[in-house]
Amino acid sequence: MPHYRSLIISLAAPLIAMLLSACQESEYQRLQETPQTGATLLQLSAEGGFALPVIPTSNSITDAKVELGRHLFYDPQLSSNQQQSCESCHEQDKAFSDGIALPHGTSGDILARNSQTLTNVAYNVNYTWGNPRLTTLEQQILIPLTAEDPIELGINDANLNEILQRFRDQLLYQQLFSDAFPEDADPFSLANIIKALASFNRILISDRSPFDKGELSAAAQRGRELFFSEKADCFHCHDGFNFSLSSKNERSLTIPSQRFFNNGLYNLSQDGDYPQNNQGAFDVTGNPQDKGSFRPPTLRNVELTAPYMHDGSIATLEGVVEFYANGGRHIQSSDDIDNLAIINESLGLPADAISHLQGDGRNNPNKQANGFVSGFIASDQEKADLVAFLKSLTDREFINDPRFAKPQALIERDAR
Repeated sequence: MPHYRSLIISLAAPLIAMLLSACQESEYQRLQETPQTGATLLQLSAEGGFALPVIPTSNSITDAKVELGRHLFYDPQLSSNQQQSCESCHEQDKAFSDGIALPHGTSGDILARNSQTLTNVAYNVNYTWGNPRLTTLEQQILIPLTAEDPIELGINDANLNEILQRFRDQLLYQQLFSDAFPEDADPFSLANIIKALASFNRILISDRSPFDKGELSAAAQRGRELFFSEKADCFHCHDGFNFSLSSKNERSLTIPSQRFFNNGLYNLSQDGDYPQNNQGAFDVTGNPQDKGSFRPPTLRNVELTAPYMHDGSIATLEGVVEFYANGGRHIQSSDDIDNLAIINESLGLPADAISHLQGDGRNNPNKQANGFVSGFIASDQEKADLVAFLKSLTDREFINDPRFAKPQALIERDAR
């Protein structure tokens, strides 16, 4: 979910992380048995060998909560004007992204950041693109529900009771809320909506790709070797079972100390500025060294989640590989950036304006400080191999899994 405004919450001190070796052949600890949670809808595959995500004691997962969350996720009645649902920005066939550069909220406000995939979102250490203070799904989900600038779903103090009453008045939701929160005298509350949505999000686990099944083509295997090499250096930000350094599971002993990276997408001044509405972790921390630092998303299902980067400004996987091979992006004209018109819309500027984005991201001082995106020389075949490897992370079972799909009761209701 793309909104990046921070909540005032405590941030635990980060622990030192251990990076996996680029040379090791197996990056994953395979489990002998599927762990149990008491929720049958949360399932892990034998091929993926994942450990369970961390589930907070304050929101234990149950099938009833998941089912309520699934219905709420797909129901536009959750928005202030009943025009959008969570699905509007997170569609299953796109690995729960939306296929556009920047989305609009239910009242038409444009958001500054691309809708992130919800693939394996339960494993995130941090949430949104650039907020070090958001560390749980429950904290994150509050933002799209209640954010005011820009508005996403538009819930506020003035309309909350009206929105809750929509669900109280339906027999379907009377049963779903009662089953999910049987100990509550009145289960209809914003807090319970958040708990249910978080529970549904936690079952969105993708671990059945060709990569997980060991079904790599020759090109994908070559791409894998390049991905985990010091030459391409992809693994420094996209390591581990979830192909994101910002990931953990219930067996994790440490949290990565570096979870946000500047990759040289922009450089609007000698201070390394990014566009004014999209400065990354700096928007939260105020630390100049955090300008342009964003959380590396999971690469699982990345084939399905175009366009790419926090603002959707690279249209294709091939473009992403070229960008990293170049060590960043040098913007001189409109030809050097994709989806310019909507990015300018988010800034309130004319569609073809370009001077405000010009600069050589390859020389961004904050990118150079992390030392990871230095560029690499690769043949056309090697670049194609990297793309083939990234496509091997596409999980077709995930995007067709009925556990994650729009409930039949809502399909029938909306057809009436």
